Amino acid sequence: MEKIKLIAEIGWNHMGKMSLAKKMIKAAAESGADICKFQTWNVKNLKSGPWDNDGRRKIYDKAQLKNKDYKVLIQECKKNNVEFLTSVFNTADIEHLKKLKLKNIKIPSHEIYNLDLINLAIRKFNVIYISLGAAKLSEIKKIFKLTKKNKKKKIFLMHCVSSYPLLEENVNLPKLEYIKKFTDKIGYSGHTKGIEDAIAAMSMGAKVVEKHFTINNKLPGRDNLNAILPNEMTKLRNFKNSLEKMTINKGFDLQKCELDIFKNYRGRWSK
Repeated sequence: MEKIKLIAEIGWNHMGKMSLAKKMIKAAAESGADICKFQTWNVKNLKSGPWDNDGRRKIYDKAQLKNKDYKVLIQECKKNNVEFLTSVFNTADIEHLKKLKLKNIKIPSHEIYNLDLINLAIRKFNVIYISLGAAKLSEIKKIFKLTKKNKKKKIFLMHCVSSYPLLEENVNLPKLEYIKKFTDKIGYSGHTKGIEDAIAAMSMGAKVVEKHFTINNKLPGRDNLNAILPNEMTKLRNFKNSLEKMTINKGFDLQKCELDIFKNYRGRWSK
């Protein structure tokens, strides 16, 4: 069985503080994450919207990663033996990220309709994670076609329901089974509180599982409030390790571990 990867979506939970981001990377690594994910944007590219009047634009400006921050985060991830990953929202930022010699990239749900962005990401990076949330089925089918067209690239399609926090009755895991029909590189990006959705997704074959991650739910921001904590990431890691062992293919015949029962116990009580 292919190893399952756990993504700690730190996102902008650090609020622009690299000292806090470092603590989050360290905690994620120690608790079992394989990848620490952030988000790349430039407030200059943000269109007008309700965020102009409700304080979100100021938050985005504060949490925006500066050029010098990437070096800090990438180095910290290397130090803690986890992969650095970031979401990208426009083509200009893809060029910037490629200069950092990154091999992996994430397309967030917000940009699933943006085929120009996705095609550029496929050309520029080796591994592409595409979140399938907040999309019509017709849009998702276009992504399936892109995946089929670019078989040489590792493109993971991640079931996602873009609602924060997500109610369990809206997780819609049967959609994960639907995605399986088009690719074996399936993943799950979860937004429920807790880890039950991630455990279920792994049990159904998800090879990459992402959950929002923090070290303190009382830190500012909606994502910190609803993110999982290190002890929950550890539980996910432990389940992942057990699942990988339990799904090792031992064939359909008698196993060596059964020989004692096979030789010495069969028929003990029967005529």
